Amino acid sequence: MNQNEAAHVGDIKGFSSRAPRIDSGRLRRLMDGVNAFGRNEATGGFNRTGFSDADMAVRDWFQAEMAADGLSVWRDGVANLFGRYGPGTGPVIMAGSHLDTVPEGGAYDGALGVCVALECVRAMKDAGFVPDTAIEVVATSEEEGRFGGMLGSQTIAGKVTREWLENARDANGVALADAMQKQGLDAREALRGARDPATVRCFLELHVEQGPVLDGRNIQIGIADAISGVCNLHVSFIGTANHSGTTPMDMRADAFMGLARFAGEIEAIIAANGTKDSRITIGKVDLSPNFPHTVPGKAECTVNIRDTDPSAQERLTGRVEEAARNAARNAGLKIEIAQISWLDPVRLDEGLLSLLREEADALGYGNVVMASGAGHDAQTMQSLCASGLIFVPSIGGISHSPEELTRWEDIEKGAQLMLNALARLAKH
Repeated sequence: MNQNEAAHVGDIKGFSSRAPRIDSGRLRRLMDGVNAFGRNEATGGFNRTGFSDADMAVRDWFQAEMAADGLSVWRDGVANLFGRYGPGTGPVIMAGSHLDTVPEGGAYDGALGVCVALECVRAMKDAGFVPDTAIEVVATSEEEGRFGGMLGSQTIAGKVTREWLENARDANGVALADAMQKQGLDAREALRGARDPATVRCFLELHVEQGPVLDGRNIQIGIADAISGVCNLHVSFIGTANHSGTTPMDMRADAFMGLARFAGEIEAIIAANGTKDSRITIGKVDLSPNFPHTVPGKAECTVNIRDTDPSAQERLTGRVEEAARNAARNAGLKIEIAQISWLDPVRLDEGLLSLLREEADALGYGNVVMASGAGHDAQTMQSLCASGLIFVPSIGGISHSPEELTRWEDIEKGAQLMLNALARLAKH
């Protein structure tokens, strides 16, 4: 979709066809099929981290499902999975999300969007609805950032750099290239996987909100207008490991004390430099030697910085680095700071936002325009084509957890909205 088309997409006035309808039972069975992979029976969590065996197995299974539906199915060099329905030539309307999870993740994050996209195609086929523009179901790879980015959609959009590719590692030090090689993939294919913008008209994604707004306000649908950017830093405070009983307090180089002083500054950093959408999180900490009777000689942490405002994200990142250096200096420590990844904040397409609101209103669904604090494939895809993002409520705002849950009636509404929007776009 070019800029002129995107600007007018909200002016399209419906479509004529035997109206496709979501088959709720079929969608539920598809979700159950996906979530048969990577489930931890002891915790109820799901473990399909990017390029794990479970992640690759679910892709094989989902590929077979799409092939059985008669879709033209293919996979690119980074394991992005595509299934095309409609004309065999010309641009496509992409719809989908991701199949990978965080460790011990929930049943809905990512997987729901992929399953809804395929169910939309199945519903179109049931209704005899043949799109003028092909629908392409997509299951992106490595969206959850095991290696610090969103590799699948970044590959599609041509946003992968050689430097990042060569240096990307997960929290345990495993190199992206090695993890991919273990699955028979060549990481360098990410540099060759960009889609021609002329071949992709637009992208729609459905996702659980992962926050408390919709559930707390009893609103059925959220439509994102912006997605927070994300900066991930790796910070190491380096002191001297020593005996906890014989080392006087004023003669220590305690790495954890540097980390603690730094962490105590986060609220003040946001108050002085942030916006209502600012988020700073220390999400992972490692101490060395990590023994009760030893002063920590090294404290490592990840710092996750998010904001919907590009200048605020830049400003917050600078202040975080400054605060970490000051804390290290005041504690008599050395410090190392490395930027692991950076995703810019994104404004999503206004035309698609208008279309989604019109269709939600026509269906009688309560809806609200909102920013997303979590990263999604739609933010990367926006650099390639007009992109839209539908949210359905997360009960209690819980996500990235085995307790993640969305009411099935809310899923049905979100899926029907996606179907109506795709059908309308496909007849443009």
